[in-house]
Amino acid sequence: MGKQAIGAAPPHKIRINTIGLADVRAALREGWKDFRRYPLFGLFFGGIYAVGGVFIVAMLSLYHQPWMIIPIAIGFPLIGPFVAVGLYEISRRDEAGQPVTWRGILAEVFRQRERQLSWMAFVVLFVFWVWIYQVRLLLALFLGFKISASLPAFLTVVTTTPEGLLFLAVGTIVGAVIATVLFTVTVISMPLLLDRDIDFVTAMITSVRAVVENPVAMLGFGVIVAAAAILAMVPLFVGLLAALPILGHATWHLYRRVVALS
Repeated sequence: MGKQAIGAAPPHKIRINTIGLADVRAALREGWKDFRRYPLFGLFFGGIYAVGGVFIVAMLSLYHQPWMIIPIAIGFPLIGPFVAVGLYEISRRDEAGQPVTWRGILAEVFRQRERQLSWMAFVVLFVFWVWIYQVRLLLALFLGFKISASLPAFLTVVTTTPEGLLFLAVGTIVGAVIATVLFTVTVISMPLLLDRDIDFVTAMITSVRAVVENPVAMLGFGVIVAAAAILAMVPLFVGLLAALPILGHATWHLYRRVVALS
């Protein structure tokens, strides 16, 4: 797909290109190349995400709520697009031939608090709150007083009782719906808002259009992102040090392939 000039004036028209799985593979390869080219930046942003995950798990254990560890760990990737803003900027600068420096990248990240991307942060956090609320609601409905203060006991209840298995089934379906909705409205809107000065509603609509017009490629990318993020969290979130930057860079390159601005 042809790529538009970066950093131009706000677009008058946004066109969605038709892409396929070959474009997804190409975006992932470009994401890997960006990570190899700027590994320290990637490890820095991936480290923030990983440390945040470890901190949350530690706090839940400290306050004797281990039954929330797994739902929060699974829902944690939902906030990934916002954390990856710095990675989008690295790829944007590299593509535009601009210098990639710590000062420039961090300054641009902090500048987003004055732009429309800050509104997207509220959207992401709201959906994450909905995720946590629905988990608590389903726990109360299906397990009630069977919720245990220890993680092993909780896992036993969830995996060996009819109520626990039903909780897993319904929770998986509801969680998949929530994750798909958030992915649909953020996968393109986040890099678009970084790239151009447009309102966040237009950015979300553009993201939805991109997914609706390219369902196989975009949802395929979403499955890859979800699977990679969940697998990367297994060894105490350590895998996120590499997974987040690669996926973040890849998201930028996928955005550049699917969105045409004029």
